[in-house]
Amino acid sequence: MIMVLKKSAIALAVMLTVTSPAIAQEKAVALTGDVLLERTIVDEDGSQKTERVAPETIVPGDRLIFTTSYTNKGGETVTDFVVTSPLPAAVRLAPDAADDLVVSVDSGKTWGPLPTLNTTAADGKTRPATHEDVTHVRWTLASVAGGAAGTLEYPAIIR
Repeated sequence: MIMVLKKSAIALAVMLTVTSPAIAQEKAVALTGDVLLERTIVDEDGSQKTERVAPETIVPGDRLIFTTSYTNKGGETVTDFVVTSPLPAAVRLAPDAADDLVVSVDSGKTWGPLPTLNTTAADGKTRPATHEDVTHVRWTLASVAGGAAGTLEYPAIIR
């Protein structure tokens, strides 16, 4: 059975959580999230190029890029701003995600680069965590100047 998801199902699954030391900082920085389908196009001459497009229909194995754009709408610098993005259940973190990406495999209880994390297998034994175990991705922005903007992203694969 092939599962086909419509863009609206993925869009509903994309949620962003902001964790910041001060409520005022949260209000100064605006966040928006998006999901793009990454696909490879082969030209008539055999050359390949990768493009990102709005997903209309996605199937298992498709590669998605989850993005979070941020803008400091205030005039003052915001420090130690934390953005947490839960992975939708229908996706797993792509194997080529950045090695230093800070993730959680236990719904946000513990954090670290994936190679440093463990999880409990079905048999009750502890094992090294894998990309399929990731539940959340987190970034800490040391400093976001007034008016500054940027984009954070991670790749995922449809399960």
